[in-house]
This record gives sequence, structure tokens and C-alpha cells, in this order.
Amino acid sequence: MRAGAGRTPFAKGRFCDMIPVSTTPAGEPVHGIPDPASVRRVLVCQLRQIGDVLLATPSIELLARHYPGADIHVFTEKKCLPMLENNPHIHRVWPLDKKRLANPVREMAYYHGMRSERFDVVVDFQQLPRCRSVVFWTWARARLSFPPPWYLRPLYTHWQRPEPCYAAAYKAGVLAPLGIRWQGERPRLFLTGEERTAAAALLASLNLRPKEFISLDVTHRHPTRRWPAGYYAQVIDNLADSFPDLGFFLPFGPGEEDDILALRSLCRHAGRVTVPPGLLSLRAMAGCIEQAAMQFGNCSSPRHMAVALGVPTLIILGATSPGWTFPSPEHAHVTAEQFMPMPCRHCNKNTCPNGLACLERLTPDLVLPRLTEHLREYGGIARR
Repeated sequence: MRAGAGRTPFAKGRFCDMIPVSTTPAGEPVHGIPDPASVRRVLVCQLRQIGDVLLATPSIELLARHYPGADIHVFTEKKCLPMLENNPHIHRVWPLDKKRLANPVREMAYYHGMRSERFDVVVDFQQLPRCRSVVFWTWARARLSFPPPWYLRPLYTHWQRPEPCYAAAYKAGVLAPLGIRWQGERPRLFLTGEERTAAAALLASLNLRPKEFISLDVTHRHPTRRWPAGYYAQVIDNLADSFPDLGFFLPFGPGEEDDILALRSLCRHAGRVTVPPGLLSLRAMAGCIEQAAMQFGNCSSPRHMAVALGVPTLIILGATSPGWTFPSPEHAHVTAEQFMPMPCRHCNKNTCPNGLACLERLTPDLVLPRLTEHLREYGGIARR
């Protein structure tokens, strides 16, 4: 499953002066920022990816708190809608259907509809072409983003370069001119009672008991972020030997089923490895993850779902930076550099000139003790 691709939370830089206005301490007014009492509508632009949209929910929550009398709208891609459903902080989502908006007339009508909302504040987390179009057409009193290139500066009224930090906090750093600061808010995913019941029924049909199985994400489209399948098979077999009642749940994304089945075939305890009978919807997958003892695997959207649902996580990091790990003991990551010197670190690249050393050298014997301890400490799974 693919991790969200966006601005890395470990981008170089520090909190710096904004142009054309300067950063001021929290609580002090910033030139050009409307009084909170006068704000009626706020628009947040985060088109993709699935994990990044989920990581924008703390900022959405902070905006809703800061503007209690305002409606919060979100502009995102249609495929990301499941991450925002039933969110009590969101008044309306504007889903982007690329096929429909391929017609210029429909696209202009779409932007006109957004303009008619008369947004007071627009927050653009990506500066993608369609995000920029929305910022231009809405032309709110306050238009915030990360520092734009010089040719886009007229489009925004305030910009901020946050300090390197957790990805959701990094996004929230853009809100500093509004007097908003991240205070440890985690991503939020709001499941319904019906969705939880359906997930419980599916897991029961697969002979998986709540909090007695690990959910694993073992795929990724980029090899620099994908721990070897053989390593996962070794970890599963060793855990199965140590924890006789522990199950293993391996959901998959579009086009990934063959990879999952191939991994299961490598396991001695293949009978303990459960693969769903078909492709799950994002919210059905989230419902299953919520009932897991832990989420383990590559850095991708399921890890952010687990954080949003209060499920402990332990994530294998290759090229991905530690900035995607929520700063709390029950959420941790394992990297090769924790055990040995590495020729490179957290390059965030999709190709590797060093033979994927950060993944290949992170062998199962290094990961297993960390995973076992994490299971005992935060997953509630005792060795037998």
C-alpha cells in the first residue's frame, strides 16, 4: 500500500519570517489575518495522498476549534473521501473527480461553485495546480501555505516554513499566522457503529479474535520503502512460534493480492496468515485495523489509520524519514541506522544506488526483539 507523498516533514529550514508579513508570537495579531469572530467559512486544500489527507485532520480540528462559528470545507481527491467521512469538524467536502473535470466548462463551473461560498480563510497544503486554481478563484482574505516559489507569491497572503517535526504537526505549522499551534493532536478517523460491526463480523468469519492478531502492511509501490518479503515471512514464523494464539492479518490494495499470496507461501505457518477474500474498502480495512493488537509493516497509509484509531504501531523505515512517526511511545519505527553505520539516511528517494542497504541490512534478527517487546508493552500480547 502506498504511503502518502507530500512535503517531507524533515525538509531543511527553520521557522522563518513570512513574506510580506512577519511571524509574531502566539496570541498576537498578524497583519491581514481576519478576526476569528468574523470568519464564517474556511477551506483546506489537501488533494492527495490517502495518508496525507488523514494527516491533515489535526489541522482541520485545530481550525474548527479556532473558528467555532465557521464552517470548515475540504478540497480533496475523490479517492481520499473515506478518510474524511463522518468527521464532525467538517461541514462539506469538495471531492475532485479528475475525469469529470477534464471538461473545461465543468471545471470552471466547479470553481465558480467554490467561489460562491465566499471563504474567509484558505489553507493550501500542497500548491498543486488545481489547489492553486482554487486559491485564485476563491481569493479569500487570508490565503496560507508553505513558502511558495517567487512566481506564486502574489497568490498567497501568508506563508510559513515549519520546523522539522511529525508530519501532521508540520502541516499545522502553516497555521501559525492564525495564532494556532499543534498541541499533540493525532489524526482522527471516525468509524460508525455499523462499520465496526461489519468489521467484527468479517474478522470472526476469518477466525481472527479482537486484539489477538497483528495487522501487517507488507507492500509498497517503491522498493526503497518495501522491506523484503522473505524478511516478513521470517518474522511471522518466529512470532507464530513464540505466540501460539497470535493471528496475522494481511489486507492488500489494488493490484497487490498476488504479492500478498506469494509472501504467505513463504511462511511455515501459512495457516496462521489470513488474507481477506477480496479487496477491502478503505473504511472496511480501517475497521479491521482498529481491532488489531498492533499495526506492523512498511510506511504507508495503514500506519496513519492505526494512529488515528488508537492502535499501536511499529514501522519499518527505509528511505522514509522518521517524521512520519507520531511522537508517542506506542508508535515507533525501526531503522538500520539504529544498529549500524549507514552510507545514507532517510533520502526519501524512490531509487537507490546503495543496493537498498537501509532495508537489506535490517535483518529479522534485529527487528524481532523490538517487535516482541512492543507487542508485550503496547499490544497486550504475552509470550506463552
